Amino acid sequence: MPLIIWGFSKGATGIERDLVHQLDGAFIIVGSVFNGFLVTYITMNFLWVHIPFLIMLVAGDVVAGEGAAGTFRITLTRRISRFQILIAKLIATYIYTIILITFFVLMSLGLGSLWLGIGDLVVFDKGILILPQEMVWMRFALAFLFATYVMIVVATLCFMFSSMVNNGIGPIIGAMAIIIIGLAIANIPIDIFEKISPYIFTSYFDIWQKAFFDPIPWRDIGNDAIVLTIFTLVFIIISIVQFIRKDILT
Repeated sequence: MPLIIWGFSKGATGIERDLVHQLDGAFIIVGSVFNGFLVTYITMNFLWVHIPFLIMLVAGDVVAGEGAAGTFRITLTRRISRFQILIAKLIATYIYTIILITFFVLMSLGLGSLWLGIGDLVVFDKGILILPQEMVWMRFALAFLFATYVMIVVATLCFMFSSMVNNGIGPIIGAMAIIIIGLAIANIPIDIFEKISPYIFTSYFDIWQKAFFDPIPWRDIGNDAIVLTIFTLVFIIISIVQFIRKDILT
């Protein structure tokens, strides 16, 4: 993030020229359209691949790693159920996910605002939307809240795979492959993909972007949240069933 913000501070003439060209003739532009808000909005697209990968590095190994090390044989000799152990590890995974997103907020929105300043946010979605500065903080709070929930779904998916095996590499690669394929199906405009897309959880990863719409589509956000919650519960149930049946003696 410091490298990206430094690059923007030294000039992003290509992006700025495109923005000004689209605004020219409709608005009087004073100063630069670039500020910490716009840089954060642009870099939030890292949520598609980069941030999930960082989450999977932990979620994929949190159960499988102990299975490979054989520590479950010692842990389960105590008066604690497998269900309690799994839930504790799931909560720890969620805490890590929340801390990681919080760090991303500080490094993007916090550092970007201090380095590049703040101002109105220019958003392009089916037209031009300019959000005033006093409104942008609330929109980013909602966006990062939704993004955190999406990353919790990602963490739960990888956690589910981790509960099945004793090697942390498999869950990371498997979950990453599912997300990449799912995003391809959700975003490539092919007829057969458009029919499959509503049944794939990656199709709802853009819920954070809806925080910048005007008006905010609360009904769509609610529907997306319900679908993501259903997938999360399914992943958790599968994880519990698999871990309870897991062979720790072999």
